[in-house]
Amino acid sequence: MAVDQLSAAPHAPAHPLANPGYGKRNAPDQRPHRADDFAHLPRREAAIAAYIDRLPEGADISVKTLAKVLPDYGQCAVRTALRRLSEAGHMRWGKEHLTDTTGSPRWVTRTFFSRTARDDAWWAAFTTGNVPQEQPPPHQERPPRTRAYAVLASLGRTEPAMTLSAADCTALEPLAAEWLARGATEAELLHALTAGLPVPVHHPAGIARARLTTKLPPHRPQPAPTPQRPAPLRTLECTECRAPGRPEALAGGLCRTCRREAPPATTGGLTPAEVQAHATRVRTAARIPEGTRT
Repeated sequence: MAVDQLSAAPHAPAHPLANPGYGKRNAPDQRPHRADDFAHLPRREAAIAAYIDRLPEGADISVKTLAKVLPDYGQCAVRTALRRLSEAGHMRWGKEHLTDTTGSPRWVTRTFFSRTARDDAWWAAFTTGNVPQEQPPPHQERPPRTRAYAVLASLGRTEPAMTLSAADCTALEPLAAEWLARGATEAELLHALTAGLPVPVHHPAGIARARLTTKLPPHRPQPAPTPQRPAPLRTLECTECRAPGRPEALAGGLCRTCRREAPPATTGGLTPAEVQAHATRVRTAARIPEGTRT
C-alpha cells in the first residue's frame, strides 16, 4: 500500500541531507523490514513512514523538506502525519550532546525514527542509553543453540567423516563450551577435532569426546576489558511545539499543552496527606458548636 503510493517519489539517495551531525537517526534494535511494517497506520501516515524508513541516517526529514520531495502532501499534511507517527511510537524529536573532532562539546538536534513502534517507556529508556531488550513472542522458540553446539554441528561441513547427530552435539556441547571458555577460537576447536583423523572413522562422536577431553587447552589470559562508553546524554522535545520536557511528560511525544490536557490541580505546595489532614480539621471544626470552640 505505502510502497505503491510512493512509486513516483525520488529515490532515497536524491533526498537532501541535513547539516552534518543533524537529521534522521535510526533507533536501535529494530526488527527486519516487512511488507506490513506500517499497515496499522492510516494511508497517508503509512506512505510517509515508509519513505522516511528508506532514507539514510542524516537525511533531512523536516516538515518543509518532506513536503517539497513529496508533492502529494503540503506542509500542513506532513506536520499532522509526523505528529501521528510520534503518537504511534515511530518518531521522537530531541537533542543529543556530542563532542566533535576538536574536543568541543555541543548539542545537536536529532529526529529519531523507529520502524518498530515503541511505547513511551522505551523512549524514556532510550534517552539514557538503557534500551530494554525485546523478548520474542511466547509462541516463538528462542534460538537454543550456543557457539559450542554450532561448531559441533558444523563438523560435517569441514570433515564429512566427523558428521555428528543432534544427540551427539547435545552430549558434547559442555566439553566444547569449556574450550571456548578457556579462550580457544572456533577455528582452533575445529582443527583439534578434524586434524589427523584415522582412516576410516568408525565412531565420530567417540573421537570427538576423546579429543575434547585429552587436548583441553589451558586457560588463556583474558584481554583487558574495553572501556565502556559513557551513557549518551539525550533530551526529548515535543513533536508539535519543540518544547523540551522529561520523557514521562511527553506522552506520545507531545507535551501536555499540545495534547490539549488541562494542567493538574494545584494544592498550594501541600502534599496530599497535608491536604487531607487540613480538610479533616475543617470538617471537625464545622461540627463543633460555636460557643464551645476554644
